[in-house]
Amino acid sequence: MGSHPINLAVRFLLEIVGLIAIGYWGWQQVEGVGALVLTIGLPILAAILWGTFAVPNDPSRSGKAPVPVPGWLRLLLELAFFGFAVWSLYDVGESTVGLVLAVIVLIHYTLSYDRLLWLVKQK
Repeated sequence: MGSHPINLAVRFLLEIVGLIAIGYWGWQQVEGVGALVLTIGLPILAAILWGTFAVPNDPSRSGKAPVPVPGWLRLLLELAFFGFAVWSLYDVGESTVGLVLAVIVLIHYTLSYDRLLWLVKQK
């Protein structure tokens, strides 16, 4: 189920929402130019990490891994990304939105159990 087109679309949308949440958190941290730097810079940094560190031949991605990492590390990166996105929403007072995001991410990963099992087996 992890590589089903609908599940991949949901995952993509979750990634976009996560980047928006991280950017929104950055916007709320400081004023002036610093807010702009965090609003743009944090999501770009998160996207670079997301796209760079990958498991070779991951069927839910292009299969390319600019920096190959073991599956457990990739899973940790994904959980850290979504965890930070959820936490950032809570931190800026959007706890309901954060809870909704957390539930959808949990459902997504539950439905992607085959990908999770594949990830933890990759060295």
